[in-house]
Amino acid sequence: MPATSVIGLQWGDEAKGKIVDLLTEDHDIVVRYQGGNNAGHTVQFGGQTYKLSLLPAGILRPGVESVVTGGVVINPRAFLEELDGIVGLNGGVDRNLLISNRAHVVFPWHMAEEAVLEKGRGGDAIGTTMRGIGTCYRDKAGRTHAIRMGDLVRGESFRDRVETVVGHKNRVLQALDPESEPLDAEAIYSEYSQYAERLAPFVTDTTSHLHKALAAGRRVLFEGAQGSLLDLDHGTFPFVTSSNSSGAGIHSGSGVPERAIERMIGVVKAYTTRVGGGPFPTELDNEIGQHIRDEGNEYGTVTGRPRRCGWFDAVATGYGARLSGVDCLAVMLLDVLGKLEEVQVCEAYEIDGERTTDFPAQLEDLARATPVLRSMPGWQADLTGIRKLEDLPVEARDYLDVVAELVGFPVDIVSVGPDREQTILVDRS
Repeated sequence: MPATSVIGLQWGDEAKGKIVDLLTEDHDIVVRYQGGNNAGHTVQFGGQTYKLSLLPAGILRPGVESVVTGGVVINPRAFLEELDGIVGLNGGVDRNLLISNRAHVVFPWHMAEEAVLEKGRGGDAIGTTMRGIGTCYRDKAGRTHAIRMGDLVRGESFRDRVETVVGHKNRVLQALDPESEPLDAEAIYSEYSQYAERLAPFVTDTTSHLHKALAAGRRVLFEGAQGSLLDLDHGTFPFVTSSNSSGAGIHSGSGVPERAIERMIGVVKAYTTRVGGGPFPTELDNEIGQHIRDEGNEYGTVTGRPRRCGWFDAVATGYGARLSGVDCLAVMLLDVLGKLEEVQVCEAYEIDGERTTDFPAQLEDLARATPVLRSMPGWQADLTGIRKLEDLPVEARDYLDVVAELVGFPVDIVSVGPDREQTILVDRS
């Protein structure tokens, strides 16, 4: 098939990186199409742990092309640090790397603006990672003060752009925070010119490249970042990311039309997590929640922040699955629940006395939602060495069946550990 996509269906952190890494050997190209270095993917194999934020997980496979498209916002320093780290661990992986000339660039003024804006929100802070991602997307939408990778590698015209933008941003920052230090246009130009020199060989028209690749029958894998419930337009606004992180963002972010994608894989945790603020109906703010957090090592790849943990929410996940148009599910971290005597799944919400399986659009309605929970016996077994579905305890198989039933899509992949090999592929032939 020409193209496959891997999409997170919850509030991010679903372990998408492992599935992308697993599928990469059957593809020629892996594509990152939205987000920035606010997204973290962890991949483990061969005794090594790789933490990626901007680079596609395909960068870890020799001979596979890695493409970063125009929907991504790029912090050049973070990008190069990540690339150098991977090269140091895994050899010359950068030879098959392409970066879109349409991708927007994150600058120091974006981080400064974000810090000032988040500080001003006080108790209403939305939980940004403070990496300038949202403010970079804001400039992209505003157009006037945006700078793209194609501009970055243009020499003297880039100097003029930096001077113009810095003049404006200094006035904005001074108005927002009179104590802020002014930005130095020359210092920024000098620093980013060095990044441009290193990145220029990779910068190209990735949209045209992907169109030609698909026409030639090359197999393309799209790697989603964050999760469907964090989608700017369709997620739990305003506690969302600044891009379309559901399946809806693939086409705008990459320039590849929807009809080119033949398989959409929705990735879910066997439970639910969330980072930062916003309603979370199944949250377990108790010893069970802490147990899941410890067993699952639920701390942010990028920020290190502890994640909020709760039972699997089939209402929220089913919405994410329909939104992204998935064909099947990959259930991750099933092993994390292995020590619990009882597990629960949210099959509906009760809002103001009314039962519903619709995911609320309004934050206030979601905040009032009480989860309707289905209790099931736990399996109390170590799953990490199991490689076949039929070898799972019957309780674990029943749990997977309930997840598939409530979400509405079959489970095709089950992860029972962080390593590439700790995966069960469901045979439906």
